[in-house]
Amino acid sequence: MMIKRLRTIFLAVLFTAPIAASAAKIPLETVAEVSLPGNATRLDYASIAPKIHELFIAHLGDSAVIAFDTVHDKVIASVPNIGHVHGVLAVPSLGRVYASATATNEIVAIDEKSLKIISRIPGGFYPDGMAYAPHQQKLYVSDEHGKTETVIDTQSNRRVATIPLNSQVGNSQYDPASGNIFVNAQTSDKLIEIDPESDRIIASHRLPGCAGPHGLLIDAHDRLAFVACQDNNRLLAVNMSTMKVIASFEIGQDPDVLSFDPGLHRLYVAGEQGIVSIFDLSGGMRKIWEGFLSDNAHVVVVDPETHKVYFPLENVGGRLVLKIMK
Repeated sequence: MMIKRLRTIFLAVLFTAPIAASAAKIPLETVAEVSLPGNATRLDYASIAPKIHELFIAHLGDSAVIAFDTVHDKVIASVPNIGHVHGVLAVPSLGRVYASATATNEIVAIDEKSLKIISRIPGGFYPDGMAYAPHQQKLYVSDEHGKTETVIDTQSNRRVATIPLNSQVGNSQYDPASGNIFVNAQTSDKLIEIDPESDRIIASHRLPGCAGPHGLLIDAHDRLAFVACQDNNRLLAVNMSTMKVIASFEIGQDPDVLSFDPGLHRLYVAGEQGIVSIFDLSGGMRKIWEGFLSDNAHVVVVDPETHKVYFPLENVGGRLVLKIMK
């Protein structure tokens, strides 16, 4: 108990330190810009599987999932017929990739090796972000407009529960430390906690200072959650031991996707208007850079093994481009 109290005090002091001014030059260099297949239309979430060196990108505008080889920097395949794909999540332990198709309100299961569709599962109304609870082998899907969380048993690839949230839903994340699922309730400005054993809500945590929580990322090692608030352009840091907001930062307009590099203690936030914010979490939390990266640079994903940062861009001179930085 004393250790937990000291940790809480330490975090409170750590995250109320003044924010350093953004650096003039982005602390990354471009190592490659690779053309992607398809039309120069909207891209959405991306998911990386570092052990098999593959990156999966939701090409919403073309209703396809792009599979990319991160060793040789080349496209492996484009999996078609996934209507208006928004979310994508690689689950290497199952040998599968899951994609949320909002045009058909389905969750599409893709075999990781053959890159063929193996199952289509009802996904509520406007399925979006996803999280996987490994012990229960369940997939949790943010049913954004249906105001629920859809639960899928990944052994049978069948929907087994629908959890009412009474709010439009932002992203979902699994927390390895507690073993619970956390979901952004973006019209009630709360962080909902779900027990994956019972598929019941066990807590609803207020997010003061946040309007429209959408993006969500959990740093389980440091017991922190980061929430991107779309309606008032803020990033919150939440101490998961106390579930209290311990810091709030102004960031670029319409923040969307977050990614974290645990080795470098670096957090990336990408926004709909092409503004990227970078935070250093080593020895504190400070914004080290913020600026315009590219039009529609609202998706970011980090490879924790190589520290490469991937930005899928929907229209660079009329073509899809994957910008790779390090």
